Amino acid sequence: MVIRMTIKEFVAQKIQAAVPELDLNTVMGMLEIPPDKKMADYAFPCFRLAKQLRKAPALIAKDIAAALTDDGFEKVEAVGPYVNMFVNKVKAVELVTAAFTAQENFGSSDEGKGKTIVLDYSSINIAKPFHIGHLRTTVIGNSIHKLYRYLGYDTVRVNHLGDYGTQFGKLVVAYRKWGNKELVESQGIQGLLDLYVRFHAEAKENPALDDEARATFTALEHGDPEIYAIWKWFVDLSLKEVSKVYELLDVQFDSYNGESFYMDKVDGVVQALKERNLLEESDGAMIVDLSASDMPPCLVLKKDGSSLYHTRDLAAAMYRKNTYDFHKCIYVTAFDQGLHFAQFFKVLEMMGFEWSKDLIHVPYGLVSLESGKLSTRGGNVVFLKDLLDEAIAKTKQIIMEKNPELENVDEVAKQVGVGAVIFNDLFNNRIKDVTFSWNKVLNFDGETGPYVQYTFARASSILRKSGYEFNAEDIKGEQLSDEYAQDILKIIEEFPMKVKEAAERLEPYIITRYTVSLASAFNKFYHENSIMNADNEETKKARLALTKMVTVVLKQGLSLIGVQAPEKM
Repeated sequence: MVIRMTIKEFVAQKIQAAVPELDLNTVMGMLEIPPDKKMADYAFPCFRLAKQLRKAPALIAKDIAAALTDDGFEKVEAVGPYVNMFVNKVKAVELVTAAFTAQENFGSSDEGKGKTIVLDYSSINIAKPFHIGHLRTTVIGNSIHKLYRYLGYDTVRVNHLGDYGTQFGKLVVAYRKWGNKELVESQGIQGLLDLYVRFHAEAKENPALDDEARATFTALEHGDPEIYAIWKWFVDLSLKEVSKVYELLDVQFDSYNGESFYMDKVDGVVQALKERNLLEESDGAMIVDLSASDMPPCLVLKKDGSSLYHTRDLAAAMYRKNTYDFHKCIYVTAFDQGLHFAQFFKVLEMMGFEWSKDLIHVPYGLVSLESGKLSTRGGNVVFLKDLLDEAIAKTKQIIMEKNPELENVDEVAKQVGVGAVIFNDLFNNRIKDVTFSWNKVLNFDGETGPYVQYTFARASSILRKSGYEFNAEDIKGEQLSDEYAQDILKIIEEFPMKVKEAAERLEPYIITRYTVSLASAFNKFYHENSIMNADNEETKKARLALTKMVTVVLKQGLSLIGVQAPEKM
């Protein structure tokens, strides 16, 4: 039977045996990795034990060091209040290999079994272009879905469409006055946007158009069949067009229930608020007072009795809880929507819904171009389909220069070009703003998607040429005791912890950065150690086995952020 234990768990067990006052999880949390690997593989600080053991930290460190006599350590020494430990290199190889081979999907787990995560992301606006500013919510949400799914949770991916509101009254009026079916069919979303822009220009000169738009939307709310048919056509046309972008990004959804879906559920929300005496009148509108929580009031109904975003989001949250009984419901939207979510989360709490604590807003920073912030009105905007197509074209050009004989060049260019855009977006903490730069995104040598993909392809090429099939017994500690192999092993063993951390913190960049670290470590190993021309067959097999482990983890890491891993580049 293979016992799955990481190097860190091995070290923690030995320390816990020496300090029975601490439990294993506490020791795991206290272990540190020194900034310089020459200092130690792991260090254990003894400060917090001083009061408990009534002894100076430096003396405690000496006692623990003296107790760690296991042959799994090459050296253990007390340095002031720290216990510095060097793990036996052969033992390290044994531990990581056992951990890697103990489960089919390394780093996955069943911790989420029986629990459902609802994810609300992308949430595009109907009849408006899908531009680069929408990329962040889409790829962050998709990665969080993949992380939770890898940890055994059921996930429900919701694209909460912006498909309702007075703007659709404006669009229908504009279409009736200046548009026609042939024009819209040929121009698609851009044609609808042009009509919408024209409406606003005309309304400045003729304010009566706004009244007509409001009346048209009211008619839509009351089910006017002609207006409904036009609106439904706009929705279908928009979804058909944006599906091309989702196909390029390899993003799917389980539900496209948008704002319109919840309109027949709004009355139930209003009634529930009234029953709990939470609704108050304010200048003719109906609000929930949130002054006790230092927030502006939550506007539920306008003066004319129509609903707002808050009302529909309250209805959506209640519907999702009743339908999916979620463990968590996560909303991936821009940072500047934080107040909106804080308000309606608080209202649900005031309504007595204990599950309101399971609603989470995942904010992110803005995306901009090197030329400045995105602005539709100012013309400084890039449509996402155009950006992805250009990334693919530029990548194909680079590939043709470097490897003109490559098979399936169009498919590889798509995988690398699209992957580069996604990787760039997910490289930093999500709350940081992102500046899009072609030079950085498509760099094959920097901390980019193409760099990691190329490393995977290089390792795959080695395995393909060797005809090697992975066998854990080929990994012998003596053959992988050099610092470059050991660095790879230490990074590989971190993968399960990184997956868990990324999911818990809702931060895909943890995985993105991890793949760069592993790719960098493998490239150093590759340059310092001959694999195919090793000194002997045992060393060759050990290095090939390590290479195989790298490909498995790199591919899975890329998959968790929504990036594909081509085997040839």
